[in-house]
Amino acid sequence: MKRISFTILALCMIASAAFAQPIGLDFWHAMTGKNAEYVQIIADKFNASQSLYKINPVFKGSYIDTMTAGIAAYRAKSAPAIIQIFEVGTATMMSAKGVIKPVYQLMKETGQKFDPKIYIPTITSYYSTAKGEMLSLPFNSSTSVMYYNKDAFRKAGLDPDKPPVTWPEFFEVAKKLKASGMEGGFSTNWISWIQLENFSAWHNQPFGSKSNGFEGLDTVLTFNTPLTLKHFETIYQLSKDKVFIYGGRENKANPLFTSGQVGMHFESIGGYANFKNTCKFDFGVARLPYYPEVAGAPQNSIIGGASLWVFGGKSKNEYKGIAEFFTFLSTPEIQALWHQNTGYLPITTAAYELTKSQGFYVTNPGPEIAIKQLLNKAPTKNSMGIRFGNFASIREVEDQTWEDILAGKISVKDGLARMVLYGNAQLREFQRLNK
Repeated sequence: MKRISFTILALCMIASAAFAQPIGLDFWHAMTGKNAEYVQIIADKFNASQSLYKINPVFKGSYIDTMTAGIAAYRAKSAPAIIQIFEVGTATMMSAKGVIKPVYQLMKETGQKFDPKIYIPTITSYYSTAKGEMLSLPFNSSTSVMYYNKDAFRKAGLDPDKPPVTWPEFFEVAKKLKASGMEGGFSTNWISWIQLENFSAWHNQPFGSKSNGFEGLDTVLTFNTPLTLKHFETIYQLSKDKVFIYGGRENKANPLFTSGQVGMHFESIGGYANFKNTCKFDFGVARLPYYPEVAGAPQNSIIGGASLWVFGGKSKNEYKGIAEFFTFLSTPEIQALWHQNTGYLPITTAAYELTKSQGFYVTNPGPEIAIKQLLNKAPTKNSMGIRFGNFASIREVEDQTWEDILAGKISVKDGLARMVLYGNAQLREFQRLNK
């Protein structure tokens, strides 16, 4: 009788395990369009690969919206397991002691095989401590590039296989595109990230002191140099004749390019897949232009995009599931899938080599141009990245001031000075709160 009872109990336990629900792990993100589609595809692949955990992607709006929602959820003790935070929020997340579970600790505590050396250093250094300890997992890493309309180049009598290399060449090409009948010559997204932060790094100029904030909270902004003044003054003057057209903050200028209104456009390489889906013309990708009189230019561009952070206060089983998902995300096959279908950079060397071996870059050279630009030279203190507190607020000031410049409310020189002055006030406030 006891043997029968034991057998029945064992069968019940097996049945219970078989019908047990997987542990749900919410993953809050800010991806849209094709990028959001592949977030779901990757989650589905992970969920199908095992039965213990289920990743649930949840769209939370823009980068700012997602970060704000995450902070509010943590305070309400309802934070997701994983949250996508854009690179601007890195210093803020690092300073939130007890709020996050560092990735290097997560992987060690859960027994996952984890070798930071498999990741591309230029990418991971952005999200690591001075000791090289990864705090978050790079996800949709990108860098800024120049897109150009090859059909528009042909119409303007320009060589579609020879995009401009230097800024003087670029401005002349923009004027020719405008003269050919286009509404404008060029536009740009992300005025701070592309035309200030990457512009500084590409010319090996400091954006701020203390290695752009990496070496301490007592950093100050220093980007209002004669070179930056010259650059912004030129763009402002070209805006008067609509050679340059302003399309809005963040990535709001994309429609100017995809609709054929302008012939050249600056955007993240992460926009590559969406452009392939929406552009009805032949387009190319090129490196950022540079000023040839600057010694040592071009240097290397810096990354943008976002990484995945893990909230504190989760159970051991939840952390184990998150760690397994991060290991899955880092495999060459999944990274190659993400890279090839979104345009975002692969975070591991193995994924880059796999993509090359598959011949992807033969027909899609754009993403490799971005990778080579990022790796153009070994990073310097001026080009290893940006790490400032309250940086989202600093960027808002820069956006508003740029709009005031274009509206004629303030001169370029005074506008850049205001960006630095107001930005430094934000840095001092962050320093005060995080001593």
